[in-house]
Amino acid sequence: MRVMFAGTPEFARSALTALHAAGHDIVGVLTQPDRPAGRGMKLQASAVKQFALSKGLTVVQPHSLKLDGKYPDEAQAAQAFISNAQADVMVVAAYGLILPQWVLDAPRYGCLNIHASLLPRWRGAAPIHRAIEAGDAQTGVTIMQMDAGLDTGDMLLEESCPISPQDTTASLHDTLAEMGARMIVTALSQVGHFKPVKQPLEGVTYAHKIEKAEAAIDWTQSAQVLVQRVRAFDPFPGMTLQWGDEVIKVWQAHAEPLLLETSHYDVPGTLLSVQEEGLRVACGEGVLCLTQLQKAGGKRQSATDFVRSFKAQVGDVFKS
Repeated sequence: MRVMFAGTPEFARSALTALHAAGHDIVGVLTQPDRPAGRGMKLQASAVKQFALSKGLTVVQPHSLKLDGKYPDEAQAAQAFISNAQADVMVVAAYGLILPQWVLDAPRYGCLNIHASLLPRWRGAAPIHRAIEAGDAQTGVTIMQMDAGLDTGDMLLEESCPISPQDTTASLHDTLAEMGARMIVTALSQVGHFKPVKQPLEGVTYAHKIEKAEAAIDWTQSAQVLVQRVRAFDPFPGMTLQWGDEVIKVWQAHAEPLLLETSHYDVPGTLLSVQEEGLRVACGEGVLCLTQLQKAGGKRQSATDFVRSFKAQVGDVFKS
């Protein structure tokens, strides 16, 4: 098929790689403009752009596709590009821009989206993070016929997978990216023969974008909730605790019950013990045992290595 592709991060690159390997004619690639990244904040091409250029594919990077928006010239150029490509279908995966109706209508079979959740649960920008944060037992990938709403289109294919207690956003991302790549190749082999299924009205949730402000640990929450948030925010933005003026990232932790000998420490955030096995901190309910941490400018360390240079004392209280 003649395929227009729209996507930006690594999740999308997996899908583009699979479509290219399957022999589809990739007639154009839309991706976000290069962004500053890394310590030097140099402009960096998206994962999709890097792959596309390596295969000699044509790449277009508009800031917006709205013809009456802030970048009308870029949108008009993109419109001409998409129209001239005469694509059979557009495949969209974590592109990051809203597609106006003219884009949805341009390809012969419209636009198919690879969404990393079991719709209608976790529509929106951060479905992988929010599924782990909420303690969901499973998630999956939905191939959807896009419409003008936010992940509201009819479902074409759906496949589920369990979320293990050890899964982080990083590990689950890789599982779902591989699943989505495989499913979109299957979907294109069935285009024109689908029986679309409308999304249920019940069970709709929204996966709002992850903000850096969410990283600070609120010790008044339960230890189990905090464990889920630690896993959900790995690799970005990472959960953080504050010790004096120092901000420390927490990458791994598990929940424990509050033992009788420490039950008199009833202030959430109180450091209960400092051991090589982990730093135990009182929460609103239960105890959070921190087992992998990182100081500013340093590397991730096991608790065994971290406690050798950590000066906090039992009874000290971390800020919420």
